[in-house]
Amino acid sequence: DVHSFPTRRSSDLFMEDRWLTVDDICKYLSITKDTVYKWIEQKGMPASKIGRKWLFRKEDIDDWVKSKSNSDEK
Repeated sequence: DVHSFPTRRSSDLFMEDRWLTVDDICKYLSITKDTVYKWIEQKGMPASKIGRKWLFRKEDIDDWVKSKSNSDEK
């Protein structure tokens, strides 16, 4: 049956691709706001500035953190 697999609600999809704020990123990575701003400026942390707010996609941050930890091991 085609309908036997679980379906996703549109709200689930929204939450997966929602934009995170600086406060969200601080909690997610257990870092301070100062560190977030420093990493954006000095380390190329992926972020988009909308007006005066910085916003982040969780997937981009996960990929960036992985790439940083891999480059630190070399």
